[in-house]
Amino acid sequence: MTSIAEPVGPGLTRHWELGEELFRARSPFQEVLIARTAQGISLFCDGERQSTEGSQLVYHEALMVPAMLLADQVGRVLVIGSSEGVASQLAVAAGAERVDHVDIDRLAVAACAEHLPYGYTTAELERAERGEGPIRVSYQDGWDFLRRAGERGERYDVVVIDLPDENDDPDGQHNRLYGKDFLLRCADLLADGGVVTCQAGCPTLWRNETLLAAWDRFHKIFGTVLYFGSDEHEWAFLTGRAGRVADPGAQVAARFAERGSRAATMDAQTLRGGAVAPFSLRHRLV
Repeated sequence: MTSIAEPVGPGLTRHWELGEELFRARSPFQEVLIARTAQGISLFCDGERQSTEGSQLVYHEALMVPAMLLADQVGRVLVIGSSEGVASQLAVAAGAERVDHVDIDRLAVAACAEHLPYGYTTAELERAERGEGPIRVSYQDGWDFLRRAGERGERYDVVVIDLPDENDDPDGQHNRLYGKDFLLRCADLLADGGVVTCQAGCPTLWRNETLLAAWDRFHKIFGTVLYFGSDEHEWAFLTGRAGRVADPGAQVAARFAERGSRAATMDAQTLRGGAVAPFSLRHRLV
């Protein structure tokens, strides 16, 4: 049986035992592998787990649900990355009338649609590529899309940045989309009451460097920052909104109860508890 040794921190790796390989190829941007694991059919990019059949819904709802509840409305949504398509589907289920899904890697998106049992099907992806229905998929660099959207005067209620984890590789293409300048450009496209949300790294003390960096960036740009730490996954998420909301955790929990939700992996108590950031973040000077 083959395996993948996934780096998870300085001097530490996690080994994934692989069953049947369903897809393996190198795109112009990364190596994409889809294989069976103990967590079901799983997606790996450049040797790092991106999602698995067993845990992807916990991850994607943690990314999307708090952000959509903090936003005043969810009419228009922009998703950057998120090759599987689940984030786009959750936005539509929450009432989005239009979702622009932008990903630079056509091969990865197509492979996910063909081989993953979650997210887009191949037929759904083809419709989205043609612009039929609420989801419109385009293949381009996120920077370029934001520039053109700004020139057109586009505005979004929710902007989602869902990329492989930030790292210190100076040649990592996706690392550009975590920086302050990119975050500012996302913020410039927000409608009134809109939000930007991002997968922000892991809160575990020995691998939280990217979370600390994201926390600092969000607090320098947004008047309100909502932290959500998944209680059943290893990731934390940040959502930023212009202006001041006194207690964003209480607001999203209340809105969850008031509006109702199709969320399958969380409830109002989950949202309220997950909004308490770790001590090291709450007492960090920014």
